[in-house]
Amino acid sequence: MNLTSEHCNISDWLRLEATVKASVYVVTFSFATFITIIIIAIVSQNSKLRKEVRYIFLCHHLLCISSYCGLGMVFQGMRALMANSPVLMCWLVFGAQISFGEGILFTLALMAVNTYLVICWPLKSLSFIDSVKYRILAGTWIMIILKNVCLFVIEGTSSTSVSVLKVEPLCPVIFNGIPARAIGMVFFLLPLAIILISYSLIYQEGKRAGHFNRSNIKARKTVLIHFLQITLHVIPTLIFIGLGKMCGVFFFALNLVLFGVFSFGQCFNPLIYGLWNTELQSRLCYWICCQLGYSRHTMNSRGQV
Repeated sequence: MNLTSEHCNISDWLRLEATVKASVYVVTFSFATFITIIIIAIVSQNSKLRKEVRYIFLCHHLLCISSYCGLGMVFQGMRALMANSPVLMCWLVFGAQISFGEGILFTLALMAVNTYLVICWPLKSLSFIDSVKYRILAGTWIMIILKNVCLFVIEGTSSTSVSVLKVEPLCPVIFNGIPARAIGMVFFLLPLAIILISYSLIYQEGKRAGHFNRSNIKARKTVLIHFLQITLHVIPTLIFIGLGKMCGVFFFALNLVLFGVFSFGQCFNPLIYGLWNTELQSRLCYWICCQLGYSRHTMNSRGQV
């Protein structure tokens, strides 16, 4: 059943879909933000970790995840509640969410490239990466924001000022035209290709150097888990783009299953790329002990007063 069917009321399906997605975003946002706050607190309180490039990229990656889930919660909540928001506000919220979503993939690509350079070119890469890390991050964000602003202007010029400022019960999306979808696929496939190439080179180097033998199960598990995590991002997104918007029980259920798989990947990104790290695990135990000790000291001080 497609959108042209006379029995298909897409508005009802969109509102029901938005209600479910907003609820899922609340959970993913809460969980991801909780883990993100802990990891950023651990990194910021340690002078050694603050200077390491991988942790700088990791913190940016985690902030992108939390921001993406938070803006998704806002956008889908506006749709579910039929908040009668101005079209311009809907576009801005959705555009910002898309920007942070692209930031998730690009920071993953930067983390993968950094890991490859550290493993395969340790002597030459460390000083170079350390000197350009903030320029790379700034350039990445400038590219993402500039791309989305240009697409926003292109699609906005096809609408009148009255239609842009009018209120809509169901917030419409932007970047839905053919040029925007084509450019969006380029920005989706480019970091994905960088990630896959980097991990392939890492695996080849590890296999050549003997790091992926039977005695080093953790190294192989790490690569496989990262590939699985990337798959949870890629497959639902590609299927969703291919299907487009259709109504009906089957497409509604399929859409929610794909969204659930995608949200699962987003939710556990902080665990996979953050707390899977052995150094962060040890710092986490120390950080928790310090926080508990501080809390007990504060309670004792108040009791004495």
